Amino acid sequence: MQEIKWDIKRGVGIYRVIYDSRLKQWVSTGKLKRGETMVWRSGFSGWRKPEELPELKPSFIFWEKHQEKLQLKRLKQKKSKEQGVSQKRQIRNILIVDDEKDLCLLLSGALIAKGYHVATANTKRDGMLCLKKAPPDLILLDLKLPDGDGINILSKIRQLCPQILVTIISAYGSEARREDAHKKGAHDFIDKPFTESDILKCIMRLRRGKRA
Repeated sequence: MQEIKWDIKRGVGIYRVIYDSRLKQWVSTGKLKRGETMVWRSGFSGWRKPEELPELKPSFIFWEKHQEKLQLKRLKQKKSKEQGVSQKRQIRNILIVDDEKDLCLLLSGALIAKGYHVATANTKRDGMLCLKKAPPDLILLDLKLPDGDGINILSKIRQLCPQILVTIISAYGSEARREDAHKKGAHDFIDKPFTESDILKCIMRLRRGKRA
């Protein structure tokens, strides 16, 4: 059985003559869309819109549903990407609580050079005053402070500002101390001596929502 031939017109001239199977393929793959062309074949009274013909409607419907699925997929991917960005923690303000003034000076200088805003405190008391005055995004907290154990203020930090990230920096990082720190709300634990790179890697982990 010989296939039916269609005349396809765009604008004022005939585009070309093609067989029925080719026309349906063009429609179902989006090469011909609604409102773009007119068609004619024997048995018609004149030029007609292909999207209005019963024999071509299924091909238009197939293409449009395919496009809807693609659009939905793109929207889901975009939403997933946006959620990933929104879930990335913003760390800009950092508070260093450590009794070693030289360490505070060197570390704060290195972080400021990377674009962070840094405050320092050398005691638990001063650290809590800084926290209440201007809550940071991240606290780098030493365990051994002149007025007590730094780990004991973790619960107070959690109560005052539960959103603040806390990283313990200590030369006394036993497994028991690490476990205790994590139980009381520490997000990371860095052993002294550490490098600038260690701190920056820690910040990147925390920004991505990861714990050590």
